Amino acid sequence: MSDQSQKPASAKDIVSLLHDASYEEVEGLIARYGDDDRVQVRKAVATLERRHERERLERERVEGMYALQAELSGNGIALGVDEVGRGAIAGPLTVCAVALPEEPVIWGLNDSKQLTPAKREELAIKIAEHALAIGIAHIEPASIDAVGMGVAIRMGMVRAIENAGIEPDAVLIDGNPVHVHPREKTLVKGDARIACIAAASIVAKVTRDAMMVTYARDYPEYHWDACKGYGSKEHVDAIREKGLTPLHRVSFCGNFVEAPTLF
Repeated sequence: MSDQSQKPASAKDIVSLLHDASYEEVEGLIARYGDDDRVQVRKAVATLERRHERERLERERVEGMYALQAELSGNGIALGVDEVGRGAIAGPLTVCAVALPEEPVIWGLNDSKQLTPAKREELAIKIAEHALAIGIAHIEPASIDAVGMGVAIRMGMVRAIENAGIEPDAVLIDGNPVHVHPREKTLVKGDARIACIAAASIVAKVTRDAMMVTYARDYPEYHWDACKGYGSKEHVDAIREKGLTPLHRVSFCGNFVEAPTLF
C-alpha cells in the first residue's frame, strides 16, 4: 500500500484507498478515517467495516479447520484423504491425500463442493505450492465395475496414501471408517472441518475435472467437459444414442442401455 503519512486530499482518494485495503490494513484505516464527516467516506468506511467482519468470521472458520487438524494429529503430520467421482457414470474415481504445514495458512479452504471452479483452481495452486506432500490415485472404470465402489474407494485411498510418500502421525478421512491405515481417523463432513481433508477434496476435484475435459476431446458427444462424467441429461441422451465408451462404468449404466456396447 502507498505511504499513508499524509491523508489523501480528496474523498475520492480515500474511498479508493479503503476499497483496496488488505485485511491487515483495515483496522488502522478505520481508526484513521472513521471520524471523517464526508458522506462518501462515511459510506466507504461502513462498507469496509462490514467486509472486514465477514473476512474475520471466514478466517476464524479456517483457523478452526487447522486447529482441529492439529488436535487430531497430536500436532504432528496430518494426511487428509478425500475422493471425488463416486457418483459419476464415466471416468475414474480420483482419490487425493494432502499434508499441509501449520504455516502458511491457506485462507479459503473448504469442501470443494462449496467452492466455485475458479476458486478451486486458485486454491489448488496454493496447495501445490505449500503442501508437505500430495498423493493422487485414479481407479479406472473397469476396476470399479470389477470390484464395486466400496472396494474401489479403499484401493484408491491406500494408493493415494502411499503416493504421498510420507509417514503421517494421523490419516484423516472424510466420512465413516474405511480401515486403510493404522493411524486412520474419520470425521463426518471432514472436508468442511479439517484443513488437510479440504485440501485433498480440492486437489482431487481439480485433477479429475481436468481429466474429464481432456477425455471430452475424444468423445465430444457425451459432454464430459460440462458434466465431468456425471449423469446429466445430455450425457444420458448420448449414451442412449451412441452406446457406451471404454470410459463408462458399465455397472452404473444399466438403466440407460439395454445391451451395453463399447466403442
